[in-house]
Amino acid sequence: MQINLKREDLLKPLSCVAGVVERRQTLPILSYVLLRQADGGGTLTGTDLEVEVVAGFKASGKAEMTLPARKLLDICRALPAEAMLEIKKEGEKAVIKAGRSRYTLLTLPVTDFPNIETSQWEQSLSIPQKDFKRLLDLTQFCMAQQDVRYYLNGLLLEFGANRLRAVATDGHRMALSDLELKKGGKGERQAIVPRKGIHEISRLLEDGEGTVELLLSPNHLRVQTQQLTFTSKLIDGRYPDYNKVIPAAQTKQIKIERGALRETLSRAAILSNEKYRGVRLNLEEKTMKITAHNPEQEEAQEEIAIDYSGEPLEIGFNVSYLIDAVSAHAAEHIILGLSDSNSSCTITAPDDKHTKFIVMPMRL
Repeated sequence: MQINLKREDLLKPLSCVAGVVERRQTLPILSYVLLRQADGGGTLTGTDLEVEVVAGFKASGKAEMTLPARKLLDICRALPAEAMLEIKKEGEKAVIKAGRSRYTLLTLPVTDFPNIETSQWEQSLSIPQKDFKRLLDLTQFCMAQQDVRYYLNGLLLEFGANRLRAVATDGHRMALSDLELKKGGKGERQAIVPRKGIHEISRLLEDGEGTVELLLSPNHLRVQTQQLTFTSKLIDGRYPDYNKVIPAAQTKQIKIERGALRETLSRAAILSNEKYRGVRLNLEEKTMKITAHNPEQEEAQEEIAIDYSGEPLEIGFNVSYLIDAVSAHAAEHIILGLSDSNSSCTITAPDDKHTKFIVMPMRL
């Protein structure tokens, strides 16, 4: 059992696979990657039982073995560029040679390596890779972290006849974005992908050209590109009816230059309460005043010119939620939708009707 390959041919796929491998595992095999090399090409597989990544690589020879993921990655990174590697299985150990360097690593039985069992795929969808990555980047920051409502610790993908919708919420804010499709799936279907799965998919996808294929079964989502196959278990639960959170009508629509608002909020946030991160927005004629206080009796005041001529309004928000939503948009201007001090704020862009952010107000 021996393979020969260039360092660069192993380093990139290994970096992709090692991302899902946890450093501290209850099962030792889960800190290993499975290396398979045959005439048809080589694959590296990593899993934590929730998500699995399979990446292809080019090599000569034939082998099947498990190798400690983090140690193998560190060795590859430390070797000089264009180095040629020889990986050989010798008993219960693997020997890696590169020039005058020689490393001996412990292996574990290949039969111990877990395989995520997937059932029949019910839905398949082919979309541009950069569009899917953009969809995830626009929404994933609103996912909950370790919420007792476990279904919020993930992102909802809603498959429709002519669109793919992503929704994320932590109960205090929500992000919703649609991707229009020329050819949709078979009927409506919802899938809640866990937080780690979404982060890994987003990390692995690239902004370049090319397509990605989404495959959906009752319990799994698979994302396939030319180089990678990513599989994640789905969260078993019912996502809340997010449409009820979207304000039906708002009396105040304020158009603001996005960069200026983000900078103003960021400056005000410096003196906000570290725990609650609250800021107060005061709308007046042509002006929005942003105020932040903290327990040390310090205060920040910022003003920004706006196109507004309605009734004065005072409303409080978590400033981090506002900054995240404003930063996610790429448009030059954004529109804040408001009604009163107890109603949610919507953040949209004039040239993007497919994406909407909603932030709940907070009492200050």
